[in-house]
Amino acid sequence: MTAPGSGRGIGNGESAAEITTTFVGLPRDSFRILHVSTGNVCRSPITERLTRHAVRERLGILGGGLIVESAGTWGHEGAPMESHAETVLADFGADASGFTGRELLDEHVIRADLVLTATRDHRAQVISMGHSAGLRTFTLKEFTRLVKAIDPATLPPLEEGVVIRARALVRAAAALRGWLLAPTAEADEVYDPYGAPLTFFRSIGDEIHQALDPVVTALTGVPAKM
Repeated sequence: MTAPGSGRGIGNGESAAEITTTFVGLPRDSFRILHVSTGNVCRSPITERLTRHAVRERLGILGGGLIVESAGTWGHEGAPMESHAETVLADFGADASGFTGRELLDEHVIRADLVLTATRDHRAQVISMGHSAGLRTFTLKEFTRLVKAIDPATLPPLEEGVVIRARALVRAAAALRGWLLAPTAEADEVYDPYGAPLTFFRSIGDEIHQALDPVVTALTGVPAKM
């Protein structure tokens, strides 16, 4: 399926290759998703690239104005992705090329419309930076839990644009946060595979992939291909 009209989307490593077109009849706009972990060489790169891959699968482009990025609270600025993380992405058919690590900066938080973190500690660090980030910052698994409770029929249709739909999704998730608590503290965590064997990286990759599926479905209005 191809998105109605077209959109704009970039991520780490895309720069000049960014897609820049416009929804017909709608203002040119964007919705920026920021994935945050510690070093920005394992979890957040996997999550960033799997998100972009899933959106392309659903819409045919990284599009509709979605911009997917990542950074680390102790980011290894300019570092390549961990080799095991690249292998995990290859397992899912996702592109790992052109990635370089980034340290999380105020400007990243300011520009982000949705921040998804690997752990509660990362979420707390993002929120502590200020910039009214509280209502748009969640752990990935927390956001997944909230999104599953939202009736898709209450969200704007894709024909109105992915940006409008995404903003409504974040508002709805924020409104539910105090009502749908995690069954355990660990339920909202994606643990760090840094330095672990490939088997553990793959288990983390599976966790991230499963958490992202309902999120991307809600964002795009398009379920994953069976």
